[in-house]
Amino acid sequence: MTDLNDLSVNELQAMIENAESAIKDKQAGQRKEVIAQIKELAASIGVTVEIHEGAKKPKRKGAKVAAKYRNPDDAELTWTGRGMTPKWMRALTEAGRDKSEFLI
Repeated sequence: MTDLNDLSVNELQAMIENAESAIKDKQAGQRKEVIAQIKELAASIGVTVEIHEGAKKPKRKGAKVAAKYRNPDDAELTWTGRGMTPKWMRALTEAGRDKSEFLI
């Protein structure tokens, strides 16, 4: 066995990458064997099995929220009313104006 202290950082990194690749290959081989055994057992009792690999549930993305406030000086600047208050809204409210003035 190689003494890890004698290896350079690059050699150690390459060894780690090779080990990770070998692990993935072994896991894939074991997976195929298990799937074959499942299909064999199912066939022995006259049943067929369909296995879908990699069928992951799609991640749910947050829905877009319509803007609730609009900057009176620049109509392109809007805010949904969620999250941090934008600088333009903060400046207007600190100047004594009410948020309800800017509702869309």
